[in-house]
Amino acid sequence: MVTQDEINSKAKDAVMDFDDELVEEICEEAIDAGLDAVSLIQDGLTAGMIEIGNQFNEGKLHLPHVIAAAEAMSAGVAILTPVLEEQGGTTESKGKVAIGTIEGDIHTIGKDIVATMLKVDGFEVIDLGQDVAITTFVEAVKKHKPLIVGSSALMTTTMTSQAQVEEQLKEAGLRDSVLTMIGGAPVTQEWANKIGADIYAENATDAVAKCRAAAGEC
Repeated sequence: MVTQDEINSKAKDAVMDFDDELVEEICEEAIDAGLDAVSLIQDGLTAGMIEIGNQFNEGKLHLPHVIAAAEAMSAGVAILTPVLEEQGGTTESKGKVAIGTIEGDIHTIGKDIVATMLKVDGFEVIDLGQDVAITTFVEAVKKHKPLIVGSSALMTTTMTSQAQVEEQLKEAGLRDSVLTMIGGAPVTQEWANKIGADIYAENATDAVAKCRAAAGEC
């Protein structure tokens, strides 16, 4: 019988090969074998997606490759989601997290990985998408009253808008009602300190850990 490590490795490779159908077959195989869907997403699909992102950042791959890999990952997540929901049963949500890629930035890979891993970990995620206007972040806080609102920026030219999210939340009288989280390739803890963000997430795993801590999880 296939082991968890083996199925995770196969899923990682399939994502990196941009093979939607193979990813689906692997996820079905994992379900039939009773393997851990959370591990498959985190250590298989997401691991492959992170490697694709690293190669993209290094200039070894181009945007079409990233899109193809993301589609392969999404195909697997779609199959595993009902299993995760069934396993979760009526477990109470750890909290709401609104998340989006900042205005002027169409990169979604980092944000998508964070959103997926937060869902897997039991958070209710409001995915605002890409190229999200600053006012949309503010409106999301008004409407959904999330525990955390997160913005991702993959370019130095767009990360400045994360500071504007902080300012507009203050102007709307909402800043004290929500925790702010920022991330993205050019973003640092120093930047978070400078603009007054509550949480800096270095990567998806870090984001989940810090959201869990904010929600009072151990």
